[in-house]
Amino acid sequence: MASASLGLDEKIDFGNLELLAQQVVEGFITGLHKSPFHGFSVEFAEHRLYNTGNSIKNIDWKLFARTEKLFVKRFEEETNLRCHILIDNSSSMFYPLTGINKFEFSALAAAALINLLKKQRDAFGLSVFGEKIELHTPAKSTTSHQKFILNELTQFLKNQQKNTKTNLIESLHLIAEQIHKRSLVVLFTDMFDTVSSENYLDDVFAALQHLKFAKNEVIIFNINERKHELDFNFENRPYHFIDLESNDAIKINPIQFKETYLNKVTQFKSTLALKCAQYKIDLINADLEEGFYPILKAWLLKRNKMM
Repeated sequence: MASASLGLDEKIDFGNLELLAQQVVEGFITGLHKSPFHGFSVEFAEHRLYNTGNSIKNIDWKLFARTEKLFVKRFEEETNLRCHILIDNSSSMFYPLTGINKFEFSALAAAALINLLKKQRDAFGLSVFGEKIELHTPAKSTTSHQKFILNELTQFLKNQQKNTKTNLIESLHLIAEQIHKRSLVVLFTDMFDTVSSENYLDDVFAALQHLKFAKNEVIIFNINERKHELDFNFENRPYHFIDLESNDAIKINPIQFKETYLNKVTQFKSTLALKCAQYKIDLINADLEEGFYPILKAWLLKRNKMM
């Protein structure tokens, strides 16, 4: 599993994000061939039959030696799909403080998706947001674009800012206005926001509907850490909790509030899932402990359905 091979319970050296992404993808592809997903192709056609008049410089001579048929390589600008990857860069994504955190997990998962997209001649773009849009690129399928995005992600990994709040709703609206062609939109977020109102999820889904207005397809990878964030599994003693976004602090014994917390989490997750089903948005609950493969499988299934 990816979690085992990359040691997600320990800090990862993100000095070479491209290499790490390749390791994740290679392990994923190997696993596909040994699983019920082996029928799905992760190597989509990258050639077409040679026609008289095509430039001979694009002929794949190695393939000719194997097949005795002339094929030309597909051009970089030929693309099957446009994919925009959105990553929440607010401070709540920097939890947990030991091992790989939610932003690091999302960045590496995104790099792995970009690796697959590049293999398949799909176009890919990246948006990173916290309180505001910090990065937004168009969707391209070139090697130079891939390297640019990975370099930008590496810089975000090196400069994780404290007390950065989330403005998920406004960010989604702004990004929706900048996506002009039908795309697959992939959102990595923990769904935490500084907005705390009864209408929060209604406002989030109004923004997601803005994304779907141009017939875009949307996948939400809801990134959470299970032991503490979801299960609220703490020892029976006082703790000092600090909000990573606002820096607000509180001292409590979590055992006294566990039942209330779990009820609220269950209700929130249930409402989120119900609304995603209502709006035909794919929701994948991505726990850090499960590694990257569930994310890549979910993305691959979605891509196959769209093609």
